[in-house]
Amino acid sequence: MKKILGYINSVRAEWFKIVWPSRDEVWRATIMILVFSGLAALFFFLVDSALNAIVSWIF
Repeated sequence: MKKILGYINSVRAEWFKIVWPSRDEVWRATIMILVFSGLAALFFFLVDSALNAIVSWIF
């Protein structure tokens, strides 16, 4: 029982050390993720289209 209480106390102590991001940081990160996801989607679309055209030309 002593180990369980010690574990709970250490988890609680670590919980209070967490530094949450600000609203501005969350918005910036969200926008960056959306932009880079869009760029990756565009890149893969272009590569897929090029490979599709090459394969269609060959066969």
